[in-house]
Amino acid sequence: MANTGKVTVVGAGFYGSTTAQRLAEYDIFETVVLTDILEGKPEGIALDINQSRPIEGFETTVVGVGGGSYEGTEGSDVVVITAGLPRKPGMSRMDLLETNAKIVRGVTESIARTSPDAVLVVVSNPLDEMTALAQLASGFPKQRVLGQAGMLDSARFVNNIAEVLQVPVRSVSCLTLGSHGETMVPVPSRCTVDGAPLTDRLSVEQIDELVTRTRNGGAEVVALLKTGSAYYAPSAAAARMVRNIAEDTGAELPVCAWVDGEYGISGVYLGVVASVGAGGVKQVVEVPLTDSELAGLREAAEAVRAKQADIANL
Repeated sequence: MANTGKVTVVGAGFYGSTTAQRLAEYDIFETVVLTDILEGKPEGIALDINQSRPIEGFETTVVGVGGGSYEGTEGSDVVVITAGLPRKPGMSRMDLLETNAKIVRGVTESIARTSPDAVLVVVSNPLDEMTALAQLASGFPKQRVLGQAGMLDSARFVNNIAEVLQVPVRSVSCLTLGSHGETMVPVPSRCTVDGAPLTDRLSVEQIDELVTRTRNGGAEVVALLKTGSAYYAPSAAAARMVRNIAEDTGAELPVCAWVDGEYGISGVYLGVVASVGAGGVKQVVEVPLTDSELAGLREAAEAVRAKQADIANL
């Protein structure tokens, strides 16, 4: 089957370039465009990825566009926004709010002009706030703007559990909701190991420790790297979201989506499970939660709502 479609990745840092590589290696798109404010960097990365095609056996063409230009991005089906500064050790995601708000607003306004029908996948931090800002700046319908967080946080939760129990990662199923940060809501009641509840294998104290580690998963990587932040797992999550949109799978994924009535929460971008496909979010899927998990989710919604009100002015 001939490859069709175009995806643009904005930002040629580690996150953006790794996302572009993963999307190209899927071999389902005709073109992946990588843009950056720097001159030469995206072009060099694109050339490098293209030269791997004979070895990896894919035909997708990667195009690099530097100097802050959006020429060549026109008519993209999906745009991944990775632009912005990464965290440094000791920084919270919220410390990036003002700096990245200016960057994300500028990028989104440009993308809205060149690709008015695109689905936007936002990965810039602080994630929930930047997703809300991208929707405001683009003026796109809310279902066409979503953020990457829950897939990454859920993957970290699964990996942490698999390491502790010394079981294959594929035997563990997990879920995290809420915000991407301090008010993240890992959902132990929805976690299973070989189909059995996680509580059959671990004590409440052990699960609490894993929840804390998951919540601080990004900071743990940042502290070890000392320069920059995570990109292998985050890019895997973003690329997989793009693939589900492009292939219109309707798969139910944990993403940052507009919530309007679900869980008794309205009018906020929040980490929930949603059916994702062509056009972005098809619908938010309410999963059964315990009373404490639901309370945590509502608390996260209010924390994010307060910050999302601030970003309208940035």
